[in-house]
Amino acid sequence: MYTEKVMDHFTNPRNVGEIADANGIGEVGNAKCGDIMRIYLKVDENDVITDVKFKTFGCGAAIATSSMVTEMVKGKTLNEALEISNQAVAEALGGLPPVKMHCSNLAADALQEAIKDYIKKKGK
Repeated sequence: MYTEKVMDHFTNPRNVGEIADANGIGEVGNAKCGDIMRIYLKVDENDVITDVKFKTFGCGAAIATSSMVTEMVKGKTLNEALEISNQAVAEALGGLPPVKMHCSNLAADALQEAIKDYIKKKGK
């Protein structure tokens, strides 16, 4: 069973879309379930995430975790965002069924990949 918060983020996902001039993009996928997530970051000169968007192809839990992770990182520094774990994403949603925990892994992993992409592009 999904929590009310998971259902809310699935039926009313936040921050859906792309950022045309994103300075960090991360994409991950899971061949086992077919979920694909892409996260776009806009980071300012102080390494603060000023905007974040996502596009996810996947189940309700994948969409909900993508939505939640974008809510969790907006306004945070890159270092703060790097601390966000899959467990933190799942907890913020009030929990996920064990069979859907891999979705929170994908959301956290896509965020990490977007941050790595930003750091690589900035030569840091």
